[in-house]
Amino acid sequence: MAFQLFGIGWLSWITFLPIIGIIIVLMIPKQARDAMKWTAVGITFLQVVLAVLIYLNFNYDLSGINTQEGMQFVEKSKWIDIQGVSWVGRLQIEYFLGVDGISVPMVILTALISFIAVIASWKTEKALKGYMAMLLLLDTGMMGVFVSLDFFLSMYSGKLC
Repeated sequence: MAFQLFGIGWLSWITFLPIIGIIIVLMIPKQARDAMKWTAVGITFLQVVLAVLIYLNFNYDLSGINTQEGMQFVEKSKWIDIQGVSWVGRLQIEYFLGVDGISVPMVILTALISFIAVIASWKTEKALKGYMAMLLLLDTGMMGVFVSLDFFLSMYSGKLC
């Protein structure tokens, strides 16, 4: 079963959905404070829904059997591959996402905490646009911690590894 929405994997959606929210929040006029708040709530709610879908479709019976050592919903593609760097050897950076039995609950928890944080920030008055944008950026970073499987999404070098 392909876990994609509009040709993009679920883990990419759950990670970068708040970036879409940031763009929308920054385009909202300064006077439309409620629109900024509801946009952030809507984006984080969609993230919770995706996290629940990932949890419900995660198969704990496959842990350790998959070629990626139990990783599921894997999204992998080459990003940068430089063959001859003299001081490092080979420089390979990949876009590599996946979840295992430990990171799935963390993804749900991160989505839920982000949603609650937006609701808890409802009475924020000072610099609301920047606040909501930065809160959504924090959400992206936290989610990325639990779904990324590559350091750069990471650097590989024949000499360093």
